[in-house]
Amino acid sequence: MHITYVLLKKFKFIITTESNKLISIMLPTEKNEDSNRFSCDVCKQRFKWKQNLKVHLRTHTGEKPFSCDICQNAFSRKGNLDKHKRSIHSEESNRFSCNICQQIFKRKDNLIRHMRTHTGEKPFSCDICQKAFSRKSHLDEHKRSIHSTECLFSCNICQQQFKKKDNLIRHTRTHTGEKPFSCDICQKLFTQRGQLDQHKISIHSTECRFSCEICQQQFKRKDGLILHTRTHTGEKPFSCDVCQKAFSDKRNLTCHKRIHTGERPFSCAICEKGFVLKGDLNKHIRTHTGEKPFSCDLCQKSFSQKGNLDKHKSIHSEEFRFSCNICQQKFKMKDGLIRHTRTHTGEKPFSCDVCQKAFSDKKELTCHKRIHTREKPFSCGICQKAFSDNRNLRRHKNIHTSE
Repeated sequence: MHITYVLLKKFKFIITTESNKLISIMLPTEKNEDSNRFSCDVCKQRFKWKQNLKVHLRTHTGEKPFSCDICQNAFSRKGNLDKHKRSIHSEESNRFSCNICQQIFKRKDNLIRHMRTHTGEKPFSCDICQKAFSRKSHLDEHKRSIHSTECLFSCNICQQQFKKKDNLIRHTRTHTGEKPFSCDICQKLFTQRGQLDQHKISIHSTECRFSCEICQQQFKRKDGLILHTRTHTGEKPFSCDVCQKAFSDKRNLTCHKRIHTGERPFSCAICEKGFVLKGDLNKHIRTHTGEKPFSCDLCQKSFSQKGNLDKHKSIHSEEFRFSCNICQQKFKMKDGLIRHTRTHTGEKPFSCDVCQKAFSDKKELTCHKRIHTREKPFSCGICQKAFSDNRNLRRHKNIHTSE
């Protein structure tokens, strides 16, 4: 019996010439030299198949050619569109229920991910640092953002570079002011979807699903409970790699690092003063506009900051909930008790980074720093004389009223 070898794609088949019958399949032929021959012009990532490259390019172009004929939501892949239709518009939606909190899910994989918030399971671990994650996508993001040194995406306005495209998109909105996510209840706008989700849960939701096991305080979100629990345990898992100061909240560490870098990413469009925190910029802008968006529902007095409104409301309250355990003096607000306690202990936790003078009250330190900066943010509306302290401005205004 004569045997011939026939090459078909990547495999050699042994076939008899008499019966043309397939006897067996041999090992694959040597690897194709053109494997992964399709390369992305933007990020140089290589692909074996042209279709995979075509799909990948949409991550750069933002193209979403597959749209839902029911709600017009668009997708970059047909598979994602099919999943969307099954999970959102299918009559079988909301089939999967959590047996712990009874939350309903449209897809089984969403239920599986949700269950990990109860069990704490983190099945995906980084092979470099062994950090574990509850979702594979979180592991992928971790590897790109922490262990990769390549920054593929650059801002065409300020040239800041980013490892991930979505970080560039969010950053660009700090230049454009774009806020594409709006609340369907109060129409407030947000730059990030996550901020909108947080807003809806914290402002419009009345459900508190998470409870502190120590003091029973209730929280709408799990991350709020986690942060709160650290006030009991004293845990501070985030530390500065420059001065080793530790923080209970990662956002506080991010802001603290700007002390070392001198970065002030938020600047006033009116006077160009820079700020470490966006919230501080928003407060500052109200010194120009005179806006006082927070008003007391009892006496209608208005305030530029919510904290000032909260303090003001204690005037209307008859309750003194906080008591000094040394002299028994009572206070309506906890921060009043904390400041008072320092008169007994002599503690001065706020120190000037220029001359090292220490203060028991943070506001006193803020006023003191103006001696070094020569800043005088409080000006008289009548004679335009400027002052570093609001109290000095109030005393000065008496000159005009006495006239």
